[in-house]
Amino acid sequence: MPSLTLDTPELALQYDQVSDLQYEHGQFLLAGLQLKPGQTLLDVGCGTGRLAELAARHHVGAGGRVVGVDPLPLRIELAAARALPQLSFAVARGEDLSAFEDGSFDAVLLNSVYHWLQDKAVVLNEVFRVLRPGGRVAISTASRERPHDIQQIVSRVLADAGLGRSVSAGSTPYRVTHAELAGQLEHAGFFVDEIRLRRFADHFPDIDAVLAFSNASSFGNFLGDYLPDVRARLQAALRSTLETLATPSGVLLHRNLHFALAHKPA
Repeated sequence: MPSLTLDTPELALQYDQVSDLQYEHGQFLLAGLQLKPGQTLLDVGCGTGRLAELAARHHVGAGGRVVGVDPLPLRIELAAARALPQLSFAVARGEDLSAFEDGSFDAVLLNSVYHWLQDKAVVLNEVFRVLRPGGRVAISTASRERPHDIQQIVSRVLADAGLGRSVSAGSTPYRVTHAELAGQLEHAGFFVDEIRLRRFADHFPDIDAVLAFSNASSFGNFLGDYLPDVRARLQAALRSTLETLATPSGVLLHRNLHFALAHKPA
């Protein structure tokens, strides 16, 4: 199970600087939610708050309200610097949204966080509770059918080292299939409006950028199952593998994400 205690100020700041990929995903979700001025949004797993700020400024406006929550205090500290009158942040987990009353929000966003959540039923039940009738939820999450390129590379590195596959060795330990995601939403009481798979091409300037993103986006959990000396050897092997993919212009990797939109019955 991923640890929430491995984050550092350096990783949090690094994530804020390299989170363009998640920021891009989140804009698809915001477009799907079709927020209107004056509405309320809860961003679960908001990280350093870039997407929440965008939603506050350009989607719900000064008359609306956006709340971002994340279990990592160091990232919430950075997010708090983005504060606007209609924007606030708090340390909280998706499994426990008890700080918010029933029917508090018009929409809930889970951007590139669902694949970190082991007990998805608890999270979805909480999301369902805090949404008003007719409220919407938008989720982006890694696909179990179509793993990211980096996940496949890590699996090969582990296999070559005789270590098999570890659930938290990569950066998306609890991936779901299209059918699983639909079933989980329906079981929580949602009506599913759309689930689609999107493929993204990510161009990293060099191998260091690939590893920096992997470490920062996993809040220290990348290859985190292993002792420091083993982890160092695995990272060296991973670097060697990535070198075979590098070109003078950088490293091209692909990610595959499910994007889901659903609503609570009115």
